[in-house]
Amino acid sequence: MKKLFLLMFVSVCFSTMAQTNLNAYKYVIVPETFDFLKKPNLYQMNALTQFLLEKEGFIAIMENATMPEDLNANGCLALRVNVLNESGMFTTKLKVVLKDCKGSVVFESDLGTTKEKEYKKAYQLALRDAFKSFEDINYEYKPAAVANVVAPVTATAETAAVTSNTVTSEAVKPVSDVLYAQAITNGYQLVDSTPKVVYILKETNIKDVFLVQGKQATVRKLGDQWVLEFYEGETLKQSTLNIKF
Repeated sequence: MKKLFLLMFVSVCFSTMAQTNLNAYKYVIVPETFDFLKKPNLYQMNALTQFLLEKEGFIAIMENATMPEDLNANGCLALRVNVLNESGMFTTKLKVVLKDCKGSVVFESDLGTTKEKEYKKAYQLALRDAFKSFEDINYEYKPAAVANVVAPVTATAETAAVTSNTVTSEAVKPVSDVLYAQAITNGYQLVDSTPKVVYILKETNIKDVFLVQGKQATVRKLGDQWVLEFYEGETLKQSTLNIKF
């Protein structure tokens, strides 16, 4: 009886802790591709993951979508979801993992399993089974649960104005803070020492030229420097970024 009570107590504590942790996050970002599947949305697994997250009350956003303004300002409002494949020879086993902007695991589901042999059906059944771990959490976003939210980096704080559409070398204002590049699908996220996601860079067909997600801006390599460029009205603004890859 004592062992049963202890097990129930631990289970309730874990569920409460998981709920509190998850309630601090407003969004979940879903990658275009899970590593074990190699191709975008293979077997509709990424779309199904988004659907199942939304069913549990999360705002789930595909990685290639336009991000909301508050998420662009503070990337730590979002968790990133991953699905891990731990299948054996005769059983498909999948696990859902949620990580914060620092890469720390915030939630990890139980293994979802099935003995279904057909790949698409097996993966989808196992994923749905893994999502049963969310049922007792009763997720509800609570803004007050997010502590120490860092104010967004504004354009005026990170750029230098110029008086015409022609940018001169004097207009380039260096930024001393180091931004660390973390690889994501089709680009990088630049994280400061907080850590906070400052920019999300998406690849283009041009070498060393990136689009800045959520902004009408580009980041490109100019000599040995990385340069952020964008327009404010008719004025082209520019600053250098100290990026560590």
